[in-house]
Amino acid sequence: MPSIEMNLPVSSEIIDSNFIPQDKPEEACGVFGIYAPEELVAKLTYFGLYALQHRGQESAGIVTFDDGNVHYHKDMGLVSQVFKEDTLAGLTGQLAIGHTRYSTTGSSYRANAQPAIVSSRLGKLALAHNGNLVNTAALRSLLVEHGYDFQTTTDSEMIAIAIGHEIDQGKDWISGTIDAFKLCTGAFSLTIATPVGVIGARDPHGIRPLVIGTIDCNGQKRYVLSSETCALDIIGAKYLRDVQPGELVWLNEEGMFSYQWAQNPTRKLCIFEMIYFARPDSIMHDESLYTYRLRLGERLSQESPVDADLVMGVPDSGIPAAIGFSRSSGIPYSEGLIKNRYVGRTFIQPTQSMRESGIKMKLNPLKDVLKNKRVIIIDDSIVRGTTSRKIVKELREAGAAEVHMRISSPPVTHPCFYGIDTDTQDQLIASTKSIDEISNILGVDSLVYLSWDGMLQATREDVNEFCSACFTGDYPVSIPESIKRAKLVLENSKT
Repeated sequence: MPSIEMNLPVSSEIIDSNFIPQDKPEEACGVFGIYAPEELVAKLTYFGLYALQHRGQESAGIVTFDDGNVHYHKDMGLVSQVFKEDTLAGLTGQLAIGHTRYSTTGSSYRANAQPAIVSSRLGKLALAHNGNLVNTAALRSLLVEHGYDFQTTTDSEMIAIAIGHEIDQGKDWISGTIDAFKLCTGAFSLTIATPVGVIGARDPHGIRPLVIGTIDCNGQKRYVLSSETCALDIIGAKYLRDVQPGELVWLNEEGMFSYQWAQNPTRKLCIFEMIYFARPDSIMHDESLYTYRLRLGERLSQESPVDADLVMGVPDSGIPAAIGFSRSSGIPYSEGLIKNRYVGRTFIQPTQSMRESGIKMKLNPLKDVLKNKRVIIIDDSIVRGTTSRKIVKELREAGAAEVHMRISSPPVTHPCFYGIDTDTQDQLIASTKSIDEISNILGVDSLVYLSWDGMLQATREDVNEFCSACFTGDYPVSIPESIKRAKLVLENSKT
């Protein structure tokens, strides 16, 4: 049976981010993979993860294979904190995968840092996962029946063990991996390193993104896998195409090979990748997400006009839509909040008196810009409303005469089960409050969300190709009742 490889990082400190409240859905992670024997793959993977840092700031890890020998390092913290020059120098090999994590399934422990590593009949394998399985209880029971133990609390480890189990039944890397996927239900975009090649794969709905790039290595075309195209750009790779829903790609010395492992795949990319999660310079549906988010703002302006002196965005994710709103409305765009872009996760917690005195680590208003101005502030979403309320309060204290809030997506009314960390339904403000009630809670002069039809018109794609369950409650992958009950608490109370 596969055995679990545990990495014991040097750092024993736990990074705590409780001080900086998050009022957004949090992405699960970013994954990266490369087969490029002529290059120092660890450094290329490092820079790829650096570009994907926005997808997870909890932990990071890289695994390389060097003629069948595995090397790895993973720890809690940002990519730049986890890896140093000497660390990367020890990660030699012809191929690599990497992972940067925000926890959804599995708590915030060092042992849960990825990639997960297991042993098999054909050698060790390492797996990096973006997404969330919804059949973890059933899969765990099945693996326990086969005699496996678990070293982490992640569904990612379960997928890796399942692959190792299938390999141990006499199958090769491709057939064993495909058979393991058939045991998994939910969202998964994966990079998997083996001694002889790299696998990239997506679930049958392609809920989480995964792209393929090419890179020139000493005159030879090699292949790269990444959650987003921005990680290709940083290493000089060129975007080739997406890994398709239900597709497995195999990268080795001979090139890239494709296998359609799932029957009747149905594309359901998470709509929040378009609205918020992915970097604005990443390409989806043949355009940058910056361009798409401009259109969201333009449409929002058409749906919710208001007399004002300036338009501003909540940094950074609200800025493209704010610029689009400004262009469409003719109201000048201005920066009104300055973001400290070096705020990550901090070891040092403020005292209660510091909190009460208004310590501001993340956003600081420009008082001379805001004083006596009628302000339109644009954000991409509201989840709990806690951060939005604090921002509005700070704008008022800075002298804003009026504050009008506009949101470039519909109200979030349902939790996610596919790799986005959202609250239970009763904690989502739009699921329990009317828009007028939310407006009063936030303390704004007016509040308008982008309409469902407006979002679809801006998207310019078939609505059926996206998962939009956070807005509609229409989940494309069936959720076990026990998991539903844990988050859909309002729905339960009606039955």
